[in-house]
Amino acid sequence: MQQLLEIMRRLRDPDSGCPWDLEQTFASIAPHTIEEAYEVADTIERNALDELKDELGDLLFQIAFYTQMAAEQGLFEYADVELAICEKMERRHPHVFGFSRIENATAQTEAWNQMKAEERRHKGARSMMDEIPAGMAELQKSVKIQRRAAEVGFDWPEAEPILDKIEEEIQELRQEIHHSDPDAMQDELGDLLFACTNLARSLNLDPARALRGANRKFTRRFRAMEDAAGGTEALQALNLDAQEMLWQEIKPKIGAG
Repeated sequence: MQQLLEIMRRLRDPDSGCPWDLEQTFASIAPHTIEEAYEVADTIERNALDELKDELGDLLFQIAFYTQMAAEQGLFEYADVELAICEKMERRHPHVFGFSRIENATAQTEAWNQMKAEERRHKGARSMMDEIPAGMAELQKSVKIQRRAAEVGFDWPEAEPILDKIEEEIQELRQEIHHSDPDAMQDELGDLLFACTNLARSLNLDPARALRGANRKFTRRFRAMEDAAGGTEALQALNLDAQEMLWQEIKPKIGAG
């Protein structure tokens, strides 16, 4: 780690550093961090574990970048980041590092949420909705919002009522499509997506992971359609009915994965 920090220091050296690295700020680096995190997730989703070491290294480099910029401004150094996370993990796991006892994973989740809620109160949070990152990916943000609401008991008890809610939202969206009001359609579509995210949470599924899987599956099937048709231009020349027939032929051959 010290070698990586030294590399980062040299990259940011005002006299001999890299011009691109010298121009960067916390704000400009943040999108790269998100991208690197997605690449780690993608590697795991594809089970390409031989690539995971490199992707984790790219993500770790982001931490080095932030800590170097912070050190330059006198805010904190890498050692402070290490110390903060160590203290936090020990504080949030008193059943491991203290004298508390936790019987199972469910009890641990409840205790974890209680500790996080207490930490938010110490920071001056007045609402369960405080301190939800504005730049968080919207699917994950929906899950986080719903989990916060669930902490005070405002939650569906099981998945079945959420399915009813989804059907209700679909009907409301149908009505707005009939009225051709773009703002109302967008509002109802948002409600529908929020309900679908709630369903995923109720089923202990990750909606972002589910969508990534659907994206990959559609991409594979579409590529197979292009190949079966004889290329992209040949596929484009087919009418929609012919394309649909080809899709239905390809669909059972290429499943999830």
